[in-house]
Amino acid sequence: MELLRPVIGGTVLSLAVYPEKDAPGRSLSHARIEAEGLEGDRRKKRPVHVVGRENNPDVARANIVLDVADEDLQELVGEQVHIGTAVLRVTELPKHCPGVYAEVLRAGTVEVGDRLA
Repeated sequence: MELLRPVIGGTVLSLAVYPEKDAPGRSLSHARIEAEGLEGDRRKKRPVHVVGRENNPDVARANIVLDVADEDLQELVGEQVHIGTAVLRVTELPKHCPGVYAEVLRAGTVEVGDRLA
């Protein structure tokens, strides 16, 4: 029997979008996640950027901050996860910033307080 990874069950601490390059982000209480990323976010090569609790989301320019350590997130590369009503696949580690990148397998909504499953 495979044990659940420690990151499963992590809680969404914050959500943000960055509509313009190099401009400040905008914090959200909930967001719609589409195939291209969070609604209202500037379109990038990777749809969703997720970081752990030890990061300042404005510095990392992350879309989702979870109440877990970055090292736990890194273990999820290649895995499919549910967050709110969306389904993401964690695809890779960023080269120059913390956290992980994810693609959207199923669009949905996410709110602060939702748990990763």
